[in-house]
Amino acid sequence: METTLHHPNRFTRRRWLPAAAALLALAGGLVAPAQAQDAWPAKPIRLVVPFTPGGVTDTSGRLIAEELGKRLKQQVVVDNKPGASGNIGTALVKSAPSDGYTLVLGFDGTMVINPHVFSKLPFDTLKDFAPIGKIGNATLILVAHPDVPAKTLGEVIALSKSRPGGLSFGTSGTGGTPHIAGELLKMRTGANLTHVPYKGGGQAMTDVLGGQIPLVYTAVAGAHGHVKSGKLRAVAVSSAQRTSALPDVPTFIEAGVPDFVVDSWVGLLAPASTPAPVVARLNAELNAVLADPAVREKLRVMGIEASPGSAEHFRDEIRRDLARYGPVVKAAGISVE
Repeated sequence: METTLHHPNRFTRRRWLPAAAALLALAGGLVAPAQAQDAWPAKPIRLVVPFTPGGVTDTSGRLIAEELGKRLKQQVVVDNKPGASGNIGTALVKSAPSDGYTLVLGFDGTMVINPHVFSKLPFDTLKDFAPIGKIGNATLILVAHPDVPAKTLGEVIALSKSRPGGLSFGTSGTGGTPHIAGELLKMRTGANLTHVPYKGGGQAMTDVLGGQIPLVYTAVAGAHGHVKSGKLRAVAVSSAQRTSALPDVPTFIEAGVPDFVVDSWVGLLAPASTPAPVVARLNAELNAVLADPAVREKLRVMGIEASPGSAEHFRDEIRRDLARYGPVVKAAGISVE
């Protein structure tokens, strides 16, 4: 009787085929997400601006959105979500999917000052966001009404100390960067200054122009025209170097306050856990936009000095500012329930 033997490869093939199919399926599952990530962005991106339209922060965000859209070949749509000093729109992005399609325009007042000012905050700056990169620094300036009998910073400080009620300074509101800068100036120099909060920088500017208050701490963009026309006197800027917008105005450091640098910055952030390749792509494209001389000039007109850099550098700066402003807010007793 002839015995039929199984070919040795038949058994091996029956076991190998299902295993091979499983491997191919696994490989397909790995390739699909990679291909999807490589295809980013495949649809429009939303940039949440947590402030009302028309301000310097909003205007700078719209400029960057337009230029990023050109480079990414996808529209970057600005979505204004104002309220609670920027907290509402910022918290909205915290809760958005971490897929690179929702970003927030980060403002230092919201990201590093509000955590110390508000007793309850709907986000954690360091844990809930992935920094992409800084757009630039908005230089702050202390200006005075021409009738104030003090021209230099030293004279302003001396005048404030000589008056029982001191001197008042207006800002765009409680807890904003100009307010913090004024409080820090008081701590560093002993100046007798009283803060007068307004509901916006425009209202503060109207009152100092009218002589209702002697001083205003504000962004250079808001005071530039009035200083140039002689309606206001520039005292000093709190940047590390003089601003190109007002090159004749000294810095606080030059005026005798060592290491006094308080800039207001703006940048881009995404929800935490956004894929690293997406963050890297956004950072590279943002830096390319900021390298464009035309963009830099448009930002300069707004009072913002372009400041390209890595996402890691931006994260480090956020961390430093969080630590720096905490003691100032506490010492000044600034709080919002």
